[in-house]
Amino acid sequence: MSQRSATVERNTSETRIKVMLSLDGSGTARFDTKVPFFEHMLEQVARHGMLDLDITCDGDIEIDDHHTVEDVGIALGQAFSIALGDKAGIGRYGHAYVPLDEALSRVVIDFSGRPGLYYQCEFKRHKVGSFDVELAYEFFHGFVNHAAATLHVDNLKGHNEHHKLETLFKAFGRAIRMAVTVDDQLQGKPASTKGVL
Repeated sequence: MSQRSATVERNTSETRIKVMLSLDGSGTARFDTKVPFFEHMLEQVARHGMLDLDITCDGDIEIDDHHTVEDVGIALGQAFSIALGDKAGIGRYGHAYVPLDEALSRVVIDFSGRPGLYYQCEFKRHKVGSFDVELAYEFFHGFVNHAAATLHVDNLKGHNEHHKLETLFKAFGRAIRMAVTVDDQLQGKPASTKGVL
């Protein structure tokens, strides 16, 4: 793992999670969450964000997948906060539009230090396979609160719920990749007139 990396362990009565993250990776990923569709989405984030991700979670999926998905978002946000450190020299902002056949989504992120999720996605079905589509919101919400990021997630069009969700996670990965890339013109300074992020 690179210098811009982190390992986070988060244990509660509902989940036991370990996240290993490298911001300067090659898109390699390993997951063991017992939630296959969620792992498929996390793989998109790693691949399109060029992140190395290793996430294990032993959660109370006998109840449902909610705690696992939300808590992985929390732990991943914590890992980003550690790996980014003082955020000096990063681009800070990232955005991406991603299509998948008829579906199109836009994600914009700002590692601003101010957590906020602005999520505009409507789904006609409640599930893709056994995965509750509302859990995507819970993942992103957990992430922004602990990465201290502002995140706009918008599904612009589409009718296949799998396609719509996949465009969200791919765009999220690509927006992250843009935002965490070191900008040499910043000469190691934060991308803020306040002098700190």
